[in-house]
Amino acid sequence: MADNNKLETISNLFEGNEIRSVWDSNKEEYYFSIIDVISALTNSKIPKRYWSDLKRKLMQEGSQLYENIVQLKMMAK
Repeated sequence: MADNNKLETISNLFEGNEIRSVWDSNKEEYYFSIIDVISALTNSKIPKRYWSDLKRKLMQEGSQLYENIVQLKMMAK
């Protein structure tokens, strides 16, 4: 039940926007949809495009962070 409360709190940070998440019980970590987070933070009409452009920019700048970013499949809204 505590996990549900945690998710509700995180959802409230985004003013009611839905943020998809998956709990990995082996690692005891949550994974959140970056597309949903971008949509909530930027009000972008095409958050997937925003994310794609950001990844391309990071790669061009030689960001090491880019190597650690992976895409997981999540259920669509």
